[in-house]
Amino acid sequence: MYAVFRTGGKQYRAVPGEVIRVEKIDAEVGSEVEIGEVLLLGTGEDIQIGAPFIDGGKVLATVRSHGRADKVTIIKFRRRKHYRKQQGHRQYYTEIEITDIGGQSRNKSESGKSAKASGEETAKGNGE
Repeated sequence: MYAVFRTGGKQYRAVPGEVIRVEKIDAEVGSEVEIGEVLLLGTGEDIQIGAPFIDGGKVLATVRSHGRADKVTIIKFRRRKHYRKQQGHRQYYTEIEITDIGGQSRNKSESGKSAKASGEETAKGNGE
């Protein structure tokens, strides 16, 4: 089973047991975090796609560490104009371990039955 979730303005694909670096989350090391913005859940051939999120979908993760990424150097330079500007940036991150992926499971047979039932109710309402 895998899930695609959104946190910090980015999307990540997660599998239970995987360690992922995401944008900084305000949580202590060792605490459990629940991410509710699940966009997609997949198990083999069965895939659920949210619109935009899956109802009841969640990803549970444990915070392993916090840190800062490698330095990115930004250089602005204009030749022959005596202009040069150099700047560095280190982005904060949180390293999380995916412990569990949960969501609302739907059977194709159940969704078909509910659609038929709602269709019968509207037909009965129109005939009266």
